[in-house]
Amino acid sequence: MKILSLLVLLIVFGAQAQHAPFIDFNRYFRTFYKNSFRQLEFQPIRSFEGSDTYTVYLDYRGDFKYYDGEKVQTISNQSITYKLSDGQLAWTIGTGLFCLSGDEKIMLTVFADRFEVTDSLIVYEDTRFNSLNYRYKGENHQLVQSTGDLQFPLKLGDNTIVYKDNGDFIKFLWRGTSYDYNVYTKAINFECGMDVICFNDPLNQSFAVFDKGQILDLESMFVKKYKAGRGFVAYEDQQGNLWYYKNGEKQQISNFPSFWEVKDDLLVWGENSIVYAFYEGEKKQLANYTPADYKIKNSTIAFRNSMGGVSVFSQGKLEQVTTQTQSSYEIYGNTVLVELFNKSFVVYSDGQKFEL
Repeated sequence: MKILSLLVLLIVFGAQAQHAPFIDFNRYFRTFYKNSFRQLEFQPIRSFEGSDTYTVYLDYRGDFKYYDGEKVQTISNQSITYKLSDGQLAWTIGTGLFCLSGDEKIMLTVFADRFEVTDSLIVYEDTRFNSLNYRYKGENHQLVQSTGDLQFPLKLGDNTIVYKDNGDFIKFLWRGTSYDYNVYTKAINFECGMDVICFNDPLNQSFAVFDKGQILDLESMFVKKYKAGRGFVAYEDQQGNLWYYKNGEKQQISNFPSFWEVKDDLLVWGENSIVYAFYEGEKKQLANYTPADYKIKNSTIAFRNSMGGVSVFSQGKLEQVTTQTQSSYEIYGNTVLVELFNKSFVVYSDGQKFEL
């Protein structure tokens, strides 16, 4: 959802109630928040997007606004482009980059160029000093300053960064502290999550993980595929076995996965047409068929059930939300919003169903 010249940054720490924005059959703009439906606008809006903590939208006049659960605030009446993560929103006006902390707008730089937003990081270029900076826990820090071409980070995670310094030395940033890896001029595919970074290490010809300040070899050879989640890593070895690593321990999950996916808190995979999720150290069966489609966010997966409707596995519980076909769905936080064919809505949140 990109519209013209503006980027925002909004950092929120801690768990909050989740928003689920939608446009109803009357074309009113609403959101589901704290177990109730709330109307935000009476006029048709131009576009909207929701995250775990905020709903942002362009109203009928083109004003850019956000809703934080208490009130609607206008950020700008100019044409904008924005990026939204689970807890952050970033904007620029011209070359000025700003962030919003609570109700306060904070300018980060008036010489902004490229930037990126993750759950707890803002990374941006400052062309005045030709520097690469980041914002973490409300404080701004310089990552790299260069007299030549500035390299944007190789990979970003929730609270991790892989980047190169001026000598092409690859470094890892974790919770505001930098750790050295090595110099390597060819491309390495890094996967960053929360607190973890994994990669096939060309220097040692091994599969390695950076975990809380240490680099550890998990396999003595390269692996086929690997992904990082929140505090864990999943990977498929050369024999096709699926492994799970967390807090210094690894375990085999499956020796014949037909597919597998990692996002946020969940590892989801299929074997023999049965689909499972690995959640909080336990294997949970989701379906005895392969869903036609699915979406994962936080500790929730929503998927097309055998009746053509929508089922949800959320925070360890499996629930059939609807059997009606032609229904679409989105996940906001751990809340699932289902739109039925007749433009009515069902919300599944915290083990309860709400209908409109």
